Amino acid sequence: ISLMYSCGLRVSEVCKLLLQNLFLEENFLKIYGKGSKERLVPIGSVAKEHLTFYLVHARPKLQKKNSGNFVFLSRVGKPISRKTFWVHLKQYAQAVGIPTNVSPHLLRHTFATHLLCNGADLRSIQTMLGHSDISTTQIYTHLDATQLRETYDKYHLRAK
Repeated sequence: ISLMYSCGLRVSEVCKLLLQNLFLEENFLKIYGKGSKERLVPIGSVAKEHLTFYLVHARPKLQKKNSGNFVFLSRVGKPISRKTFWVHLKQYAQAVGIPTNVSPHLLRHTFATHLLCNGADLRSIQTMLGHSDISTTQIYTHLDATQLRETYDKYHLRAK
């Protein structure tokens, strides 16, 4: 979950992530997105710490002979499925009091929105999300009316 939010990954990208595509020393992941398009995505320090903990402590306990090089494994040692990820996300969200409408896509949307709200340019966000068309990125990064109003009030000379 931390990795998804940190990197803006699709659930399918998380489920298909391979060990050889982790470049943790360089703080990057190689992701194969829709249409097998390859992109490099930076990974934040918190997600890197969580991922490293998982790789050292949890994955070895889940790994079986036929697990392959998939990063995230189910309790039976197979690559985690989209459905299993969704179930875990719902359980963790409920445990910490997040509303039930949380979804893997919401993490991706939140990633993009947080970057935009903190000053990232739309083209960089587009690249990190793996969108070929900027209009797709703009959909992810819409701002709500309250935030627009606050920004206007704070920065426009004639707002008050």
